[in-house]
Amino acid sequence: MQEYGTRLAGKVAIVTGAGTRGEVVGTGQATSILYARQGAKVLLVDLNQQNAEKTLATIEKEGGTASIFMADVTQSDQCQAMADEAVSRYGSIDILSNNVGIGSTGTVLDAEESEWDRVLDVNLKSMFLTSKFVIPRMIETCTSGGSIINIASIDGMRANWWPNISYAASKAGAIGMSRNMAVHHGRDNIRVNSIAPGHIFASMVGDMPDELRQLRQQAGPLGTEGTAWDIAWASVFLASDEARWISGVVLPVDAGLFASTPLSMLRRIQDEA
Repeated sequence: MQEYGTRLAGKVAIVTGAGTRGEVVGTGQATSILYARQGAKVLLVDLNQQNAEKTLATIEKEGGTASIFMADVTQSDQCQAMADEAVSRYGSIDILSNNVGIGSTGTVLDAEESEWDRVLDVNLKSMFLTSKFVIPRMIETCTSGGSIINIASIDGMRANWWPNISYAASKAGAIGMSRNMAVHHGRDNIRVNSIAPGHIFASMVGDMPDELRQLRQQAGPLGTEGTAWDIAWASVFLASDEARWISGVVLPVDAGLFASTPLSMLRRIQDEA
């Protein structure tokens, strides 16, 4: 069921990675749509015009306000242009949601150096650059307090069974950077938090085999599969004034997975096999 409200009414949001890959909804797309449903004006930032247009079409069909800005957020000049354009189009920047991300494979022994550089650039450097240029505009234009939400991962806090050293390092970096930003910019009335998604089924893993999807679902204490919408609802909360006194936190959205240990779920997995 679609929910509409006023939790973000009067706010302007930038969402990076606002498009989606394929037919499965991604976190950036879901976040953009929910922000618009809650009254925000949304600048949809993506490297792929076609992917962003899918998100824009949904928002406009529902009567929301959004527009596309094409940018490579690993480039400083494009991040500066993005921040300037948001203010030019909508008058302020109240929310920055950093959703751009790519995966990786390999341990430190077999991961390619080029992949390491690419993953760290896309997943972490992008957050640094968008924040670098958004924060000054946020200070200038936002009267009710700014909110920055960086999408990390539980892989940034705990090792995954699948070797993805570059991805894990980038997400751990996002968590560390978010905490530091929360301290450095708290007196600017800007809150900075990160969300650590668990084993959700979203666009990044849209081609995952059903057997692996089922195993990931069983691993969490709730025993259910998460989606991009679960991450997006957490982002709505952190972006809203409801979270006005929350900053510097890492919020796992993971069906309770981070609270458990591998053996704690073994009996249930065996019973459900």
